[in-house]
This record gives sequence, structure tokens and C-alpha cells, in this order.
Amino acid sequence: MDPGAVRSLCLGFAEAVEVRPFGPETSVFKVCGKIFAIVALDAEPPLRISLKCEPDLVPALREAYPAINPGYHLSKRHWNTVTLDGSLGDELVHDLVEDSYDLVVSGLPKAARERLGPH
Repeated sequence: MDPGAVRSLCLGFAEAVEVRPFGPETSVFKVCGKIFAIVALDAEPPLRISLKCEPDLVPALREAYPAINPGYHLSKRHWNTVTLDGSLGDELVHDLVEDSYDLVVSGLPKAARERLGPH
């Protein structure tokens, strides 16, 4: 998955925005002010994207896929850093990004969840 595809995927969710609070090299994707993905889109390949994950799934994902590792400079219990080196299919990457977005949305206040509508 190339940088353009990653950006399009992340911005394809309701009310998703891209900001750069850590400097021009790091894109942070948020929904309602909460982070669901962090990636340096202009970095040398392979891209690495940090995604929120259900804590119960973290160990199994890391064991099953060498490209999924503890979140870089993030809570290792809630975040994975996924290396987009081609070893994971685009469908799996899409599912991981979507799960991260959904997990963040599920923690939003009810009014925000209702405004975003069903995903």
C-alpha cells in the first residue's frame, strides 16, 4: 500500500481529518479530536502505521504477523505499529485501520457517535 492509498483510506472515514502536530513529517489521523492512525507518509519505504487495537487482540496479531509490532512510542497494550512491507494484504491493512477508527469512535460521547452514524 503506497502513501496515497494510506492517506485515502484514513480520510475515507466519517469526519476523519489529517493533522501534523508532531511536525511536517508525521501525519496524524483523527476523528472528533481523537487519534486513530499515525504514519510518516513521506518516509522511506516500507511505511509504518501505528493503529489503535483492542487489547485482547494485540498478542494474537503480533504473534501471527511479523509485520505487526508494539506501538512505537505508544501504549504497547493499546497500539500496534504495522509495517507495510507487502507481507500483509491490503484487505487486512484496511481492516486494521477500520478497527482502529471504530475503536476510537466507540469511546466517543453518544452524541458524537450518533452524528457519525453507522459505519
